[in-house]
Amino acid sequence: MAPSPKKTEADHTAAPVKVKAQTAAPAAPLPAGISVDAPGGGDDLFAADPLRACATLDALASVIDACRKCQLGSSRLHSVPGEGDPRSGLVVVGEAPGATEDETGRPFVGRAGQLLTEILKAIHLPREEVFICNVLKCRPPGNRDPEPLEVSACSPYLHRQLELIGPRVILAMGRPAAHALLGSNASLNELRGKVHRYRGVPLIVTYHPAALLRNPHWKRPTWDDVRIARRIYDGERV
Repeated sequence: MAPSPKKTEADHTAAPVKVKAQTAAPAAPLPAGISVDAPGGGDDLFAADPLRACATLDALASVIDACRKCQLGSSRLHSVPGEGDPRSGLVVVGEAPGATEDETGRPFVGRAGQLLTEILKAIHLPREEVFICNVLKCRPPGNRDPEPLEVSACSPYLHRQLELIGPRVILAMGRPAAHALLGSNASLNELRGKVHRYRGVPLIVTYHPAALLRNPHWKRPTWDDVRIARRIYDGERV
């Protein structure tokens, strides 16, 4: 399957796309687990940095805003640490902020963000009841793909966020998010349809909303993925 297409400025400005909840078929057994695990906490880059002493997401957001460990800290307008319920059972992780996110300092607020809100509504989860963030906390110029050094510099913030929140399930939207969390280079097609583990936490991989805007035929498999995430959120054992 081809990689998820890059997000463009247009993805953040066109009319919202609505996703309607569909009548669920009888639940099939959850997919079998996979043995891929993220590196242990002690292996995170910058493990001795002040972020390890951050006891709250707000404190961590202040450290993120002051970060200049890569060039994006100097080129962006605002850092975008993430938002939502700090005690949420579901964390949504995307790739990187886009233009609208850079302007507002909020994640997933452009056209793709509106679609994400509709996706969450379809599984009966208001946006404010989940935590939404990206691997990168600053916008790459031109919405290009994250570079490896940028991911290495920013990933410790994501690891610390997940450690502080302690979610029941993680939804990784798009290949870059899945790669950063699982330490895998597998294709999105290979990663979908399985329950992965991130430090013991079930993790589901699906398409990024920006990809769905250009490829509507991916909405159905995304619907299947988010329903699995919802079942784990509700306490189904995997």
